[in-house]
Amino acid sequence: MIALGSDHGGFELKEAVMEHLKKRGLEYKDYGCYDTGSCDYPVYGRAAAKAVASGECEKGIVICTTGIGISITANKIPGVRCALCTSEELARMTRLHNDANMLALGASVVSKELACRIVDTFLDTGFSNEERHIRRINLIEEKSEK
Repeated sequence: MIALGSDHGGFELKEAVMEHLKKRGLEYKDYGCYDTGSCDYPVYGRAAAKAVASGECEKGIVICTTGIGISITANKIPGVRCALCTSEELARMTRLHNDANMLALGASVVSKELACRIVDTFLDTGFSNEERHIRRINLIEEKSEK
């Protein structure tokens, strides 16, 4: 199951991604928003990220105008590693090296066609399981000392 979330700026791209996932036969859950009316991206980015962190959903895709704010929001949830990707290569590398479990997209940055290719690469690429990458992910997951 894939968690989806967007704000009004990412709504149309999220709709295109949902249609693409449907064509691939992949299940998803839409955590909002549900139209182009102005709204706050943290509400929907957080909801999708919590679904991934809890295990309700295996991966997540979040979208806002640039992808920046919604990726920052998702990464505030412990256990989430959300990567903002603007190319298929970035999506491939974040899965291989970071075992990212969420993808962020910017609706003003990538076309619908490119976004769907990025989604495919993200979903179809596995984690390398190399020791050095496992070690680095563990370092990312450590709680920072205050």
